[in-house]
Amino acid sequence: MKRPRKPKELENQPGKYDERNTLNDLDGRSWLLLTKSFWESETSQIDKSAFAHPAPFMVKDIEKLISLFTKRGMTVLDPFVGSGTTIIAANNIGRSCIGIDLNEKYEELYRQRTQGLDILPTSLYIVGDSNIILDHLDAEVDYIVTSPPYHNILRNKAKGTRNNNGKNYRMSARDGVEYYSENNNDLGNFEEYADFLDAFKSIMAKAYRKLRNKKYATVIISDFTINKKEVCVQADIVRLMQEIGFTFAGTTVLIQPVKPLYPFGYPYAYKINHHHQNLITFRKSEDE
Repeated sequence: MKRPRKPKELENQPGKYDERNTLNDLDGRSWLLLTKSFWESETSQIDKSAFAHPAPFMVKDIEKLISLFTKRGMTVLDPFVGSGTTIIAANNIGRSCIGIDLNEKYEELYRQRTQGLDILPTSLYIVGDSNIILDHLDAEVDYIVTSPPYHNILRNKAKGTRNNNGKNYRMSARDGVEYYSENNNDLGNFEEYADFLDAFKSIMAKAYRKLRNKKYATVIISDFTINKKEVCVQADIVRLMQEIGFTFAGTTVLIQPVKPLYPFGYPYAYKINHHHQNLITFRKSEDE
């Protein structure tokens, strides 16, 4: 029996590639490692150019997700693409990407980040409201990965990592960052958490219709506080995605050990420091 041939980019990797693999181009060992319930965030030089965005993600982290849930040549969708990390990550490993964002200044940041990069002509950065754009998008996609605004926490007067007050232990890469935009339909501007969830659900329901059957979607988000109370945001995201029609596939904890520690409740009460993001993955399975 002839041994299955690996995809070209895996020729130097030691694991065995199974030709029955219709999900991705990974060999068995690489696939298995990415099924761990926690990853540690990885940085790269290209990340530095994204810090003008309030919530940048690391290119290597998104590359791992895309490599797990797509094959080379497939198309990824990010309805909240921000500084374009998803497009860059997809491009780095031979995938196309359609990214949508409300804010024109983040498209400018994306253009600056991609100077000198040979971005695939099939990849698009679209400026506009995903709730509108997705209605008219004539495309099917193979994977959705996105990190929405975290409700209105960037408008919180307790600036956290956005203001170091001159103290070294409060410094971080996001010093001086303001909120996303003044757009009324920006998910970061809704006063009520329930309205934020409804708006996010509306966008993801439209994204669901663009996703091919039996393909996956990952929402990247952490829990956060609302009116000084900790909220299990992950539970709400899982619920609304299931209401759309997605099947919950599991959560990977993305550990971010370089984040600073803040004495939020000290010495009166316990207040958690969030040093991870939840990579919450779902599958579209209309025949189940």
